[in-house]
Amino acid sequence: MTTGTDGTAMTGADRPLALTSLLVAIVCLWSYLDARDPLTWWMEAAPVLLVYPLLWAVRMRFRTTGLLTLLIAVHAVILLVGAHYTYAEVPLFDWVRDAFGFDRNHYDRVGHLAQGFIPAIAIRELLLRTSPLRPGRWLFAIILFSVLGVSATYELIEWLAAVLVGQGADAFLGTQGDPWDTQTDMALAGLGAILAQISLGRVHDRQLKRGEL
Repeated sequence: MTTGTDGTAMTGADRPLALTSLLVAIVCLWSYLDARDPLTWWMEAAPVLLVYPLLWAVRMRFRTTGLLTLLIAVHAVILLVGAHYTYAEVPLFDWVRDAFGFDRNHYDRVGHLAQGFIPAIAIRELLLRTSPLRPGRWLFAIILFSVLGVSATYELIEWLAAVLVGQGADAFLGTQGDPWDTQTDMALAGLGAILAQISLGRVHDRQLKRGEL
């Protein structure tokens, strides 16, 4: 038996978190090295740097399901890729832009869709395990509007960064000249929350019922 970063003993149940943490740590190191804009890197990578220590700290009291553990890792990789290149300059999506004649790099759209998709499952797990709520219309609606609230909060953080940092926050904002960027980002987060609940709700319920942590 080994010991976790918080000093508590690690068990076999910690394996999914340990494996995904290792993967994310490797991607994080790559992302940090030679990042295109160091200030943007810290702002974009901050959620990853905060969430993983928290997951390890609370794992004995709230061990996430395998589904949520995997989704958090996917979201972390999306954030770290955007942090390395900046969202407006991810090479693969530059190629997609040029190949299909788009007017912008759409990687930030992927990021905001994920900003709704993954938090929806995280909020769902938190509510189902800590509240009297059960799967149904009310849970669906509460998760959707919670995700929209998270998205709006993130947009406010971007606005505050722009006010405090000025032009240095341009890469963090990533609007690429789109006057409707903020509204589109929040709409995509809402769409992500809807898609996550429709596509993964039953799988998530089965994991919670079986205690697949």
